[in-house]
Amino acid sequence: MLSPNIKTILILDAVTCAAMFLLCVFAAATVAPLLGLPAGVVTAAGWICLAAALPMVGVAAQRVPSRGLTNLIAVGNLCWAVASFAVLAIFAQQMSWLGIAATVVQALVVLEFALIEAKGAATLPRATAAG
Repeated sequence: MLSPNIKTILILDAVTCAAMFLLCVFAAATVAPLLGLPAGVVTAAGWICLAAALPMVGVAAQRVPSRGLTNLIAVGNLCWAVASFAVLAIFAQQMSWLGIAATVVQALVVLEFALIEAKGAATLPRATAAG
């Protein structure tokens, strides 16, 4: 039994990444001033989210999701959460209260995704050598 349905978690994670991509890339001129972040940082975050969403969809589409790739996605999410707090540390003086709150909340949500995905990966079978 996959707990808590790792495919659903990966799809949900991919959907949130896709939403961030659309918001950060196509509305950067509006979003950046609201957050108090440079538009380049917001846009870069959007493109990173797109790059993260693609393997999530690919792994979720596998008959049995790859344990290694699911762990890699979890590690990527952990890195994103750490990077979010780094952005906060670097830009806190210029960020709006909304930007600080949004950065902290999304970092915590992504950290939760990382933990759930790592737990789900542990339930997946290990890859076996062909032959």
